[in-house]
Amino acid sequence: MRITGISTHVVGTPWRNLTYVQVHTDEGLTGVGETRMLGRTDALLGYLREASANHITGSDPFAVEDLVKRMKYGDYGRAGEIVMSGIAVIEMACWDIKGKALGVPVWQLLGGKVTDRVKAYANGWYTTERTPEAYHKAAQGVVERGYRALKIDPFGTGHFELGQEETRYAVSLIEAVRDAIGPDTELMLEMHGRFSPSTAVRIAHEMAPFRPAWLEEPVPPENLKALSKVAEKVDMPIATGERIHDRIEFRELFESQAVDIIQPDVGHIGGILETRKLAATAETHYMLIAPHNVGGSVLTAASLQVAGCTPNFKILEHFNDFADADIKKVVKGAPTVDPATGCFELSDAPGLGVELDVDAAAEFPQQQARFDLWADGWEKRQPK
Repeated sequence: MRITGISTHVVGTPWRNLTYVQVHTDEGLTGVGETRMLGRTDALLGYLREASANHITGSDPFAVEDLVKRMKYGDYGRAGEIVMSGIAVIEMACWDIKGKALGVPVWQLLGGKVTDRVKAYANGWYTTERTPEAYHKAAQGVVERGYRALKIDPFGTGHFELGQEETRYAVSLIEAVRDAIGPDTELMLEMHGRFSPSTAVRIAHEMAPFRPAWLEEPVPPENLKALSKVAEKVDMPIATGERIHDRIEFRELFESQAVDIIQPDVGHIGGILETRKLAATAETHYMLIAPHNVGGSVLTAASLQVAGCTPNFKILEHFNDFADADIKKVVKGAPTVDPATGCFELSDAPGLGVELDVDAAAEFPQQQARFDLWADGWEKRQPK
């Protein structure tokens, strides 16, 4: 079997473009992959055109390791977010082809399942007025849909510092959310790399009474010593990793022991097997994995393949019940959260277990998507 070419399909919304890639073969099997780029979709498409000619077309889709190696190192320049995302969409599509050809789900090819269900947490649910009353109502809606966990960034446009008044307001939002969801629902506190170490520590102490399940990206991701300063002074789990795009770059993070949960994005770090390798290293450092997942249903399905065979998998992020829920229709067999359990059921379908509906995807053309975390009202995900 050989790859005969690829086709790309961009599904657009005002705040995110989702790039779907189909990999076609000479035996009629087609696999699909997905990633979400912010402000770099055209750059990704340009890279994929070159990579198709230089590396992908003519390759054996079963030889995943060889194809990834050539795409990552065969152009000599250091692979960053665009290249690693391009690798990811091709890699997961190849796993999809391999699973379909053999009649088994991808998790079966990676060692077999260790669980039948994967806990989900909701994101994108607080696209409303930034008030305690509105957040209370929205959080109740999340729980009513069966979720046992949800995440929120309540910090407005905070950057490095957060004044006392704004801190009190952020606390009031979290207090309202905790009241709405009760004591047993997990509440993840997202900081989006906003703060200096001292500010992050101060805010963490203010939020401690509401028992956050984790403190996510409390400082910008480039400085691990700053992250260690936070970890040494807070008594709650630290999570980070969505903006690290190469498995090798996690090495110093592991050595620092500054985090408890790593959050690679399957669509940015080179795909399914790269994420599974990273999870194995995390396990040796007694860390959990909870992938960043702000994409659509193909990326969710790919992340679930990792979840199914990974003993230290904690939970999976899910946007598509709340933000841009209509885009779920572009994927046949889209994974859904069971309201009775708050979990995804692991699929036994071959490959990724999903198919891209090209006609449905065409109803959502590419947009000039924007997502600026420093702009007023960013949480509504309605860029001006």
